[in-house]
Amino acid sequence: MRSSTPKPLHRLAGRPMVAHLIDACAEAGFGRAVVVAGPEPAFAPMRAVVAPHPCVVQHDRLGTAHATLAAAEALAATRGEAMVLYGDVPLVRPATMRALAARRRETGAGLALLAFRPADPAQYGRVILGEDGFVTRIVEWRDADAAERAVGLCNAGLFCAPAADLLRWLRQVGNANAKGEYYLTDIVAIARAEGARVTPAEAPAEEVLGINSRAELAAAEAVVQRRLRAAAMDAGATLVAPETVFLSWDTRLGADVTVHPNVVFGPGVTVEDGAEIRAFSHLEACRVGPGATIGPFARLRPGAEIGAGAHVGNFVELKNATLGEGAKANHLAYLGDATIGAGANIGAGTITCNYDGVAKHRTTIGDGVFVGSNATLVAPVRLGDGSFIAAGSTITADVAPDAMAFGRARQTDKPNRASAFRARCKEKG
Repeated sequence: MRSSTPKPLHRLAGRPMVAHLIDACAEAGFGRAVVVAGPEPAFAPMRAVVAPHPCVVQHDRLGTAHATLAAAEALAATRGEAMVLYGDVPLVRPATMRALAARRRETGAGLALLAFRPADPAQYGRVILGEDGFVTRIVEWRDADAAERAVGLCNAGLFCAPAADLLRWLRQVGNANAKGEYYLTDIVAIARAEGARVTPAEAPAEEVLGINSRAELAAAEAVVQRRLRAAAMDAGATLVAPETVFLSWDTRLGADVTVHPNVVFGPGVTVEDGAEIRAFSHLEACRVGPGATIGPFARLRPGAEIGAGAHVGNFVELKNATLGEGAKANHLAYLGDATIGAGANIGAGTITCNYDGVAKHRTTIGDGVFVGSNATLVAPVRLGDGSFIAAGSTITADVAPDAMAFGRARQTDKPNRASAFRARCKEKG
């Protein structure tokens, strides 16, 4: 990955990939998960990401079986089944996990492994089946003959077995190979030597996509986005150009929401029924109320709350701000650390001056307030219900309800001075 960030903490749809996998395990019905991580300081954040699940350390990197044995204590305490998954194979669906466990039980096998049929088997290990349909062995590509390389069924590396059996087999894995490592795939031969049958279950290739590079991370992101878009549309949202809309893992779009092209949803966004998100808008950690209209070219930053039927227009940015029911900010405004009442109108060019270089301050705009274009509201300041702020004003003090405020210099005209001014300028130039 060429990164200081451990691979499982790289993000898909705004979330570390290992968190996707842990949630899938919970949905599949597993009672707990144990995460095996490396000893490097870079892995320290892993504990916070996977909490409350335990994180154990593989102090020496001696192969996949050795890594799995780092969780020996948890395996020994488990009476039911255990499944081995990989933090860099995060797209396995809960249904696939359940199917793998069910396959083992239904066939009476002692061990089940997940297999897939990629379009290009390339150098994946091949799963060799006997006439009875059970696995006889896994052959690595470099060790396979021509007939074995022609097999299209490949090993995804995921296994399911009773925890006690899995632990026993792991402890028998040796390292008599070119790399001197302990390979998890060796448990297939060990289980068969005990008389246990090994059964395969197949999954779509995209579910077992391994992430070992930035390019593969992008490919996995594309898979996640397709899933999220399909789920949003199945739930009743219209995505006008789905391939151009980017969702986060927790994006919530209500019924009859319309999302136009080139919209990005960061984590923590909820859009309620009937709202419209127009093109080239960016939303994160915010809520959009029913029937509201956002964009085009709008930005909603964390803490933005948009009321029912409110309008946020082009080149308007809100941060930690509430826009009340039916309120409008239609053009070219920055509204930070503000509370804006129902039915208020915010004119073009309006800004809330919320930061004094040391601390943030809040602007409160009451119901039905009219703020004229190019107004500067210097927080902390309060505009009473129904007040009127003249265009071009700088407001530094509270405005009473129903009052009209002018915070600008008085205009002065100088008759017949324009031509004289131009003449002087030409003489100097």
